[in-house]
Formats: sequence, C-alpha cells, structure tokens
Amino acid sequence: MEGISHITFIVKDLEKTAAFLRHIFEAQEVYSSDDKRFSIAKEKFFLIAGQWFAVIEGEPLKERTYNHVAFKIKEEEFTLYEERVKTLGVDCRPPRARVEGEGRSLYFYDFDNHLFELHTGTLIERLKRYEK
Repeated sequence: MEGISHITFIVKDLEKTAAFLRHIFEAQEVYSSDDKRFSIAKEKFFLIAGQWFAVIEGEPLKERTYNHVAFKIKEEEFTLYEERVKTLGVDCRPPRARVEGEGRSLYFYDFDNHLFELHTGTLIERLKRYEK
C-alpha cells in the first residue's frame, strides 16, 4: 500500500464548494467534468497540499457528525486560517477538550454538512503527550 489516493465528498453545488476549497485551503482545481460524465455525476478535482480531493454533485449529507478530514497546519498559521473560515460565515464547532501539547484545532462545516479540521499537532506529539 502506498497511502491515501484521494478523498471524495458529495456536494450540492460544485461551484460553491470550489470557492470554499479555494478560499480556505488554497485548493488548486485540476479538473472539471463540466457536462461530461465519466463518474456517477458532474465532478471537480482539486489538489490541497498535494492531496487529491474530489467533489461530486449530488445530495448532501442530511446530518452532521464528528466524522471529519483533518489537514495539518503550522501553529503560526492558525490565526490566518481561522480568519479565512470566519469570513465565509460557515458554522464552526467548538474544539474538543485537549490536553496541553497535542496541538490546536479549528473545526468547521462546509455547506453540505462535512466536517473539516485544521490541526497544528502531529501524531508523534499526541502519542508523547498521552504517554505522560
């Protein structure tokens, strides 16, 4: 196994989601199916920090859950990303209780009830902290 190939979300409005991804994550759009149908519906592909991220047009999630995708950010970038999220007016979720040393997180929903996290910590830091 080599790792994660791509992440796919179903979204109601491809253009609205594209603007969301570009604004917050500086996503680079690399493909738009337009009216072609190679998949189950219209789709767009993006690169976010080198990760292939796909969105396909369809019915959004009906409920919000804690299932989420977390992207790593630098501690010094936390405020920058927090401002980006707030300018879009999307719903933010309060961070879960954390112990010191496991990083900070910003949780927010897109327009289709997908939860995203921007996190400053690493797995190694968290495991070290949990050992204490």
